[in-house]
Amino acid sequence: MGPHPAVAAIRLAVRRVLHDLLTEYHRAPAAVTHAPSHEPPPPPLVLVACSGGADSMALASALAFESPKLGIRAGGITVDHGLQPGSDTRATEVVQRLRELGLDPVDSVAVTVGRTGGPEAAARDARYAALDTAAERHGATAVLLGHTRDDQAETVLLGLARGSGIRSLSGMAAVSGADGRYRRPFLELDRQTARKACMVQSLPVWDDPHNADPAYTRSRLRHEGLPALEKALGKGVVEALARTAQLSRDDADALDSWAGQAEATVRDAAGLLECAKLYALPPAVRRRVLRRAAIAAGAPAGSLFARHIEEVDRLITGWRGQGAINLPGKVVAQRQGGRLVIRQG
Repeated sequence: MGPHPAVAAIRLAVRRVLHDLLTEYHRAPAAVTHAPSHEPPPPPLVLVACSGGADSMALASALAFESPKLGIRAGGITVDHGLQPGSDTRATEVVQRLRELGLDPVDSVAVTVGRTGGPEAAARDARYAALDTAAERHGATAVLLGHTRDDQAETVLLGLARGSGIRSLSGMAAVSGADGRYRRPFLELDRQTARKACMVQSLPVWDDPHNADPAYTRSRLRHEGLPALEKALGKGVVEALARTAQLSRDDADALDSWAGQAEATVRDAAGLLECAKLYALPPAVRRRVLRRAAIAAGAPAGSLFARHIEEVDRLITGWRGQGAINLPGKVVAQRQGGRLVIRQG
């Protein structure tokens, strides 16, 4: 008799990602894998980011089960954000659970959460910084994240509410980060599958009270917004939003590629952007070229919103002699003699 369907589903999802990682790992040059060319590379290390919640505990259990069969070393890391009383004790408990699964190495990292971008964004930034540091310290090939299809649907709706364009509707990528460090095996699985897998394996889980706190936007969306949509539109909203994310990502990737190719054609011999040539581009491509130029000049990508690019775009499409546009990162965009100059102010 095989494993419970929920357990089989999470293991299959992780197995597929591990196979992809192995293929990429063995294709890498010896210099990348830190092995002499005449010796086989050492087994890769894959870490799982685990909060102790159902999604990440299910992910950790599947990684612990699948990795030995593929010759992959598996470890874990939990991040203590310090935002709740007893968070350090909880992190210690998570470390113990991961070790009981057979993962090694296992780390607990305490971080200080700032205020930039609001509490949710600040916690996310601190968490990813800690995960990046841990991956580099251990020489990990990848870090697995437990985001599910439900998380993807919430991310799409949050992007829709911001009105930031098709890229914000593309949700979370299955592969992201520097050199594809972050992998999300569960984006096609729902949250209930992960929770069921924990239950049938008798894995203890921790339910973060912040996930039910209406002070947080994602929590309100999860407990009020999505249920209201399903009541009004019927079941299948989460699946439809997840499909929207993938379709939007495909379109956004294609447009980004087009913009990358177009950028070289709209610059003069001095490297300045020519307004007439920019005007001739389709709006979606032109705005991507402008965004790329602003980031290259020093504007932080995370602080550069659609409204900023729209203002710069009006220097091309609605030129009435207006002055310079101030962008995040002390970057200034200004039209001068038929050229668009984007530079540090």
